[in-house]
Amino acid sequence: MGCPGGTALSFLLVFVPVYLHGAWSQEAGPAGQRKPFFERLRRLEEQFRRFQEVTLIHLQAVARNYNLSYSIDARFQSLAQESQALALAVNQSQATVQGDLGHLKTWIRKTQRRSQKVDSRLLALGAALRERTQQLTRERKEQAAQREALSSLALDMRALQDTLARLTGVVQSQGVRLDALKEWRPVACPGTTDPARPGLPSQSSLELQGDRQVLRTSPEPLGPPRDFAGRLQGTREPPGPGSQRAWRPESLGEICNVGPALVFPNTSTENVVFLSPGFLSGLRALSVCSWVRTASGRLGTLLSYATAENDNKLVLHGRDSLAPGSIHFVIGDPAFRELPLQPLLDGQWHHMCVIWTSLLGRYWLHVDRRLVATGSRFREGYEIPPGGSLVLGQEQDTVGGGFDSSEAFVGSVAGLAIWDRALVPGEVSHLATGKEFPPGAILTLANAASIGGFVRRVNCTCLELCP
Repeated sequence: MGCPGGTALSFLLVFVPVYLHGAWSQEAGPAGQRKPFFERLRRLEEQFRRFQEVTLIHLQAVARNYNLSYSIDARFQSLAQESQALALAVNQSQATVQGDLGHLKTWIRKTQRRSQKVDSRLLALGAALRERTQQLTRERKEQAAQREALSSLALDMRALQDTLARLTGVVQSQGVRLDALKEWRPVACPGTTDPARPGLPSQSSLELQGDRQVLRTSPEPLGPPRDFAGRLQGTREPPGPGSQRAWRPESLGEICNVGPALVFPNTSTENVVFLSPGFLSGLRALSVCSWVRTASGRLGTLLSYATAENDNKLVLHGRDSLAPGSIHFVIGDPAFRELPLQPLLDGQWHHMCVIWTSLLGRYWLHVDRRLVATGSRFREGYEIPPGGSLVLGQEQDTVGGGFDSSEAFVGSVAGLAIWDRALVPGEVSHLATGKEFPPGAILTLANAASIGGFVRRVNCTCLELCP
């Protein structure tokens, strides 16, 4: 579609030459015709002037329309560029969105796989938890059954302990009775009875079978066994000064092969003997036996065992403040028992054995084969711990030290040995007479690792030759 301003301009360019050509032709005619011609020419000029005005107006309008169309084209071009940029941005955004959607789909798939794994793990954990719960239930039932079994076993053990304690008491009592029978046995001639000792069994009623002594007497009414003084066996105490059986030295004959002797000459705190390696394991039973001779009428400390926890885990000691001949038997201070050892004050050699077991807390003191003291409920169920310091002759207030001269031992010690079990009366008797050394000793004087101060180690063949 053409522009209207361009058509009018073409018509004007064609019409004006034609009109001028006609006017020039009329001037060449007669003079009479010039006046109308000028009139017409003037009108034409007026018309032409109006036509020019109109044309100018049209041209201005055309120019305005052209400028408007140019502006519209420019706007259209700008809009086209903007649309292209927008399309490019949209394409880029779409690509980005598609990439993000791809990543999101990938993440969703991974999340689904992970959730499946988590679900499978949760199922496995649930199954394991159910199995563990069932196992715990079974274990609780088994533990309950075990507790019941242990309870019944504890009752059985308690009954066995009571039985064993009674049997041990009977054995100790029989040993006392046998010692009493040996003391009262007539020595005039076999088969006769000493008139001064009426009612006692004859020698023919006492049979010695190896290490065992079997007493055959006439039937007696049932009841607790008693010794010849009328006391219950197992509760024998040292006789008083008015007793016919007051302490008197018993001739045990010649005792040899007791090993070396240790002589403690004075109360110096440097006089100490360390036994090593000490107790390697906990002790629930103990037997301490030794030949002892005092030189000053006082006992002092025979043995002391100290640990970092307690410096009086095991002590046999006498102080100046105690009654003469009394000694404290300490296990896990402050628990102790006071033992009578008056026979040891005569300056002669005596054999002593202190025996203890955590079973019912029973303890026994033998002096020269005789049962001097016994009791129970002393540190029942207790265990003497290992790893401490064991010394002879001094009482430790600290591990390996803290000695006090008022507690020092003055005298001689020979044949000392320690067992981690309770010796029976037969073993004590054989040890005191030099017949047999009980097996299983955990410490002897051969374990004397350090001898300090003025203590002397003396080797003597027989006990009577030891200082």
